[in-house]
Amino acid sequence: MRYQTIDTSALDLKETIVSIRRVAKTVKGGRNMRFSVSVVVGNGDGYVGVGLGKAQEIPEAVRKAIEDANKNLIKVSMKGTTIPHRVLGIFGAGEVLIMPAVPGTGVIAGSSVRTVLESAGIKDVRAKSIGSNNATNMAYATMEGLRGLMTAEKVAALRGKSVEEIMR
Repeated sequence: MRYQTIDTSALDLKETIVSIRRVAKTVKGGRNMRFSVSVVVGNGDGYVGVGLGKAQEIPEAVRKAIEDANKNLIKVSMKGTTIPHRVLGIFGAGEVLIMPAVPGTGVIAGSSVRTVLESAGIKDVRAKSIGSNNATNMAYATMEGLRGLMTAEKVAALRGKSVEEIMR
């Protein structure tokens, strides 16, 4: 899902490869081998994106994945060094439950979930993966969860009320 485009030229994004897989398609002449690469980009200050690239060569697949990740960049709502509330991200058969944690906890998460959360700049958070353990689906499920986060200020603005009225 694409929402709004974020100008990536002003951001200092760092890329992290989540998975490299060799995939094959059987055709009349034999098997066509390709590489599928999942990449996470983030600036460590609230912006993060996940992308997928496929090509016959790994460097080309990585370049395509980075391009895709830059297109899917989102701004993560944060409350200090953690997230504002608990959220469940679902993508395919992969589900990720992301929970806020007190300062000093660190990032308690596994596989690609940790990579996405650290790239976003979240320092204190707990996460539990439920369902699929496919690295790419877990990264996308984490992104869906982070996309669903809302701060009290954002909710108040949507409802046309003050933060005090909502927090009661």
